[in-house]
Amino acid sequence: MTVSRAKEARAPAAKQSLRLWLRILKVQRMVESELRERLRREFDTTLPRFDVMSALYRYRDGMKMSELSRALKVSNGNVTGIVDRLAEDGLARRVPVPGDRRAAMVRLTARGAEQFEEQAAAHELWVHDILGGLEGEEAAMIADMLKHALVEGQDDA
Repeated sequence: MTVSRAKEARAPAAKQSLRLWLRILKVQRMVESELRERLRREFDTTLPRFDVMSALYRYRDGMKMSELSRALKVSNGNVTGIVDRLAEDGLARRVPVPGDRRAAMVRLTARGAEQFEEQAAAHELWVHDILGGLEGEEAAMIADMLKHALVEGQDDA
């Protein structure tokens, strides 16, 4: 088979892949927009702030700012402002790293962890609601199918 015939044979599959990507993107944007609105309305918070609290909740011993930035795939500057506000609100604190005067670990306070648990519980229900109440098996099947579509080494979910 020549290169041009091989391309022609893949064309319908490529178009379907493109359609799938556009559908995934549309759903992602819709879900994210709705989550942003609900977090603002119900908890007077933002999605980036929720994401920072989520990362800190998973790493209860704390994270360096650089680790937090890397985990969230955002710049140190983006994280610094959010952590500053969380600290001002008594939801997070900076703890010096022994032997490194420039570094600090960031941890949620007990109040921060409590607030995050409340937000996370609502977030989970909202996602289920926004996705039309997919049954557990349906959601698992779609997640598994999408996992197979990932390029090897890029699965961090």
